[in-house]
Amino acid sequence: MPDEQIVSDLEPEAPRPPRVALIASRQTLAEYPSYLKHLLIGLVDESVPVILVCPPGDNADSVVPPSVEVVRHPAIDIPFMQHYNNRLLLDRIGKFRPQLLHCLCETSASLARWLARNLNVPYLLNINSISSHWSAITFSATRCANIIVPAKTIADHFIKAHPKVADRFRQIDIGTFVDDSTACFAHPEHLPGIVVSPPTDNPANLDNIFQALHRLTVDGCQFIVAIIAAGRSEGPLWKQIRSLGLLHAVTIVPPSLGLYSVGSAADVFIVPRPSGSFNMLLLAAMSAGSAVVASKGGVDDLIIEDKTAFTFNPDDQLSVYNCLKRLFDRPDEARRLAADAQQFLRQNHHVSGMIASTLSLYRQAVCSQPPANA
Repeated sequence: MPDEQIVSDLEPEAPRPPRVALIASRQTLAEYPSYLKHLLIGLVDESVPVILVCPPGDNADSVVPPSVEVVRHPAIDIPFMQHYNNRLLLDRIGKFRPQLLHCLCETSASLARWLARNLNVPYLLNINSISSHWSAITFSATRCANIIVPAKTIADHFIKAHPKVADRFRQIDIGTFVDDSTACFAHPEHLPGIVVSPPTDNPANLDNIFQALHRLTVDGCQFIVAIIAAGRSEGPLWKQIRSLGLLHAVTIVPPSLGLYSVGSAADVFIVPRPSGSFNMLLLAAMSAGSAVVASKGGVDDLIIEDKTAFTFNPDDQLSVYNCLKRLFDRPDEARRLAADAQQFLRQNHHVSGMIASTLSLYRQAVCSQPPANA
């Protein structure tokens, strides 16, 4: 066979994957652990050399693969040591020789910008919330290659206020693994379980939820309820629970106790108020096949009326009651709703698609070389 044909039969060598340093905040580890875990495992599976920067004290072992090096920052958690800590971090990351930084939370945006300038590399920035003030999010006009959002609502919110950066936004749906079965009313011999997603800090935001639950008990409905709430709000919540005679049915779960296990075990998952951030607990509950009842508004891309959730007016007690009563009166319809939500996630929130889209942005960012002193 001629040499020319031998050469032509050879497949072109695939480009090497870029070396990436991920930057995770306390918020990332607290609110987005499954996203971080899936992202890290996906990058490792794609042979991407990766290093993770995250705060000290947080237990990252459960989400970080053994092959990923973890750099704790700050090394010395004292305010006036910031300059020393940043220089130490720069040295540690510099030895890894990254081609790209990926900041997973807007709270670390200023650190990512500083590192990118000193390492002379581009970076990507995740924005997961519409509640952050844009003025507090600092990014480089030359080095920030893309701004990644998990929902169209977030992109629309910022693009409307800052159209000049519209071309930098990229929506990548957060991936999840959807259960084969549906949790909603799957065990008629057990009391139905209801999980209430964290409300805002004001306990009064749950008034209509409690009143609706009370009316359901008067109607003869039986259930157990877990309310996810932080310590400071527990006192007022217990007072409300006691006053309505719901002590036998309601408990409060602190945010530190395996929330994804709690949420995924629910027959019914309630979102009591609009959320300003992408709701990972809602994503987990839908993945497990819980029937969702929710308040529209905020970052509500996952909430599609009569397709992925039943919706109510949070300021109307009767609206909340009718929504929940509909589920208890029509369990087959509730299971249909939960199954439809799972199918929606299978089509739009698969992990492989998230990894592929993220890696594509990595390659594009590395190919664009910013000026050395930008």
